[in-house]
Amino acid sequence: MSRIKRNDLTIYDNVADLWWSDSVRWVRTLKNLVPGRLKWFDRHIDWAGKNVLDLGCAGGFMAEALTKKRAYVSGIDPATEAIAAARSHAAQSGLEISYDVGVGEDLPYADASFDAVVCVDVLEHVEDLTQVMAEIARVLKPDGTLLYDRINRNPLARLAAITFAEDILRLLPQGTHDPELFIRPAELTDIMEKVGLCVGPSTGLGPRGINRRGDLIFGPFPSRAIIYMGLAQKPGASGVV
Repeated sequence: MSRIKRNDLTIYDNVADLWWSDSVRWVRTLKNLVPGRLKWFDRHIDWAGKNVLDLGCAGGFMAEALTKKRAYVSGIDPATEAIAAARSHAAQSGLEISYDVGVGEDLPYADASFDAVVCVDVLEHVEDLTQVMAEIARVLKPDGTLLYDRINRNPLARLAAITFAEDILRLLPQGTHDPELFIRPAELTDIMEKVGLCVGPSTGLGPRGINRRGDLIFGPFPSRAIIYMGLAQKPGASGVV
């Protein structure tokens, strides 16, 4: 029996030409997560007029949603074909979004470029989490906001994200995640504080129903045991958040 490759990022390029087709169930799951995240993110930021970086944008679901909220959005992802799909769909939709190929450990942007950085379904995939957080802090403007989500590290999260989501229900391709890269909220807090970010509130993210197609609907969730989302801020010029 062949060993499953974990944290397999080739899956995003493999379905790039179908990203916006709604024909791939696990891609629809990623799309369905966007409004669920925004139900909570929107409470903490007014997107209109903000320069926003969608870090790990893949084919552009979050980037387009934020653009429709009148943000000025840049998206970056290492998946070249997914970025091509994002550019094509934005052009077809008449949306002005700047897309780049790159990684979170080495962002190709000047210091203090963005009012906000959105980083969802990403932090459990990066090679060097501390370096990614340092880069996020660098490109945020003073008083800028990081909004993120992350898979927790515990037996329940592993059961849900790997055993059920990948192996049984096939909501995601097998090998999407490496449970060794999951991280507890307290550990993430330590890293964010280490790079100079001030940690704000957090909440859970989970299923809140099923749509007519049989796909899960997501939203804020009472428990942070499996997926949690939160925010952090870069201190202002005075050092005060």
